[in-house]
Amino acid sequence: MIQQIAFIVIFGGAFAFAAWQFLKIRQNIMLGEPETISGDSGARWRNVLLVAFGQKKMFKRWIPALFHFFIYAAFLLTQVELIEIVIDGVSGNHRFFAPYLGGFYTFVINFIEVLSLLAFVATIIFLWRRNMLRLPRFHKPEMKGWPKLDGNLILIFEFILLVGIFSMNGADVLLQKLDPAHYPSTGTLAVSSWLGPALFGGLEQESLVVVERFGWWLHLAMVLVFLNYLPKSKHLHIFLAFPNTYYARLSPKGKMQNMPAIMDEVKSMMDPEAAFAEAPMDEELPTFGSNDVTNLSWKNVMDAYSCTECGRCTSECPANITGKKLSPRKILMDIRDRAEEVGEKVRSGNPEFIREDAKGEGVKLSRENFDDGKSLFDYISREEIHACTTCNACVEACPVLINPLEPILKLRRYELLTESAGPSDWLPMFNSIENTGAVWQMPDDRDKWAKDAMEKS
Repeated sequence: MIQQIAFIVIFGGAFAFAAWQFLKIRQNIMLGEPETISGDSGARWRNVLLVAFGQKKMFKRWIPALFHFFIYAAFLLTQVELIEIVIDGVSGNHRFFAPYLGGFYTFVINFIEVLSLLAFVATIIFLWRRNMLRLPRFHKPEMKGWPKLDGNLILIFEFILLVGIFSMNGADVLLQKLDPAHYPSTGTLAVSSWLGPALFGGLEQESLVVVERFGWWLHLAMVLVFLNYLPKSKHLHIFLAFPNTYYARLSPKGKMQNMPAIMDEVKSMMDPEAAFAEAPMDEELPTFGSNDVTNLSWKNVMDAYSCTECGRCTSECPANITGKKLSPRKILMDIRDRAEEVGEKVRSGNPEFIREDAKGEGVKLSRENFDDGKSLFDYISREEIHACTTCNACVEACPVLINPLEPILKLRRYELLTESAGPSDWLPMFNSIENTGAVWQMPDDRDKWAKDAMEKS
């Protein structure tokens, strides 16, 4: 009874704390502007099944994809065993499903054990790749400090989780022979049936009970630690990859979103007959592009939280390859860090973060009136966004359909159209387009060549 009470308190408390953390992440994502994402729901579910569940895009590099799949599949299937642990913990039973499922139960546990063994091998290989092989994409400037530790911690957690599984099953196999009344038969297990006797064969029954309970609690504890660690880790993509792939844009990758106000200006400039009535002089000028998470879309912010930090986008980026400062992965990491900062400040309710023109009696802090004097440009340098060639290599490379190009374009639009700033060698081109309708500053009319051709003919 004491164990059941302890289980309910620990399990319930851990889940409540995790739920609170996930709620904060949802609030951070919703700091972004509303955006309606529509399109063929069938195509969206196909993306979820093939890209999120099936890991289709991972297999463009099939060797790491295969090892990643071992860990991923083991993680999914061990949740079956976790369900049984939860039932056992609440009810006080042991191996609740074993008597009811018989041979099928043996098959499921065997499948989990084989995948867990493969996951153990994959974990060793991934630790070696990150720390000994030193793949360049894992050692970019943005991966120093916490990102590097985060990548290693999750692999260490995986080790501990596997120790719990095999300690629990290995001791249980031996206890089934010593005390069959309390330890239902699981049948012959692929790993534990030989590993258990090899490791624990010389122990007394009381010691085996301790080992089995140790493994049981260790397995549970690591699941709960992992659950509460996810909101602080890049491994949040385990959950967010599914909605992120569902809401991914279905339009061609090269298609950019137009801004109606700018489009009307260009139409007016190119065709005077299509000129529209000018806006009233006292009307507030619109803000073009984005300079902070509050004027990115919620989907852009969710992209940042879905980032796996795998670095495939950066490793494919031609700007990064040629030594420029741009790293699409860093852009997403910066957006996520800024969303965390803004979210905490908004939740604090501190009136000092209310925009000056919005302050007044009874006004409460919200995303609409937030201003802490900072922006994404305090995280992302102008040099980074200028280096982007809009080639979409990063978009194509992402295994969970993140679009790093969108926030880069929005930041660039803000700089050029709202701040009237930008690289000195870009501005003459924009001024020329605005004034003459042509890229090059030439004294002749844009269509002079056509008129000359007509006259000669």
